[in-house]
Amino acid sequence: MTLRLERVSHAYDGRPVLRDVDLELSEHRIGLIGANGSGKSTLARTLNGLVLPDSGRVLVDGLDTRRHAREIRRRVGFVFSDASAQIVMPTVAEDVAIGLRRSGLGAAEQRARVEAVLERHGLAGHRDHPAHLLSGGQRQMLALASVLVTEPEVLVCDEPTTLLDLRNTAVVAQALRELPQQVVLATHHLDTVSGFDRVLVMDDGRVVFDGAPADAVAHYTALMGVDAGAARPDGGAGSGPRRSGGGYRP
Repeated sequence: MTLRLERVSHAYDGRPVLRDVDLELSEHRIGLIGANGSGKSTLARTLNGLVLPDSGRVLVDGLDTRRHAREIRRRVGFVFSDASAQIVMPTVAEDVAIGLRRSGLGAAEQRARVEAVLERHGLAGHRDHPAHLLSGGQRQMLALASVLVTEPEVLVCDEPTTLLDLRNTAVVAQALRELPQQVVLATHHLDTVSGFDRVLVMDDGRVVFDGAPADAVAHYTALMGVDAGAARPDGGAGSGPRRSGGGYRP
């Protein structure tokens, strides 16, 4: 699927967070990295219409997010950084099943889909457990399963490992690598974009680098004033002060 941003700008309370962004995204695995406030989360949210730009437009296979929100959200799933924000039902299986309530599928097919996605993501043994009692890693896998049960073509993830320890970060990252869907991942954890097809570096609302993962991480750590060899897997290199980026550099 091709996701296109055409001269997209957006501001919160008068503060610009995206500045005239032009992008075409079609690769299977795309990473977005940048410091807090760089615009990566806002960019991610424009891709399925959670954020509508103040100017410019976002096209999902030619569909404008302003005019085709329902169809786009069916095709482009979204996972938030805080899984608790996506968990709305008492038990694990119920929380996954609710995503199919308007699918038009029969009851038997809905049950089969739920069981399959629970098994695939290591939650089958917890199907009847209270969702709020799961560990942090299990809650994030539940949030992922609740989106994937609808079988979107694209999965956009906004820092899904931010609240997780290293072990659970690795589990979620591996799950994302194994998905057949196209994935767009905004993250502070630099190791999670290793092996991706393309990684964008954002700074001050602009894409300041667009290229291979290793080159993007090197550019980002230099932008932060951190030796690339010292960048921590937990994304700590991104927590330092930001410098304003220059123009786009491939």
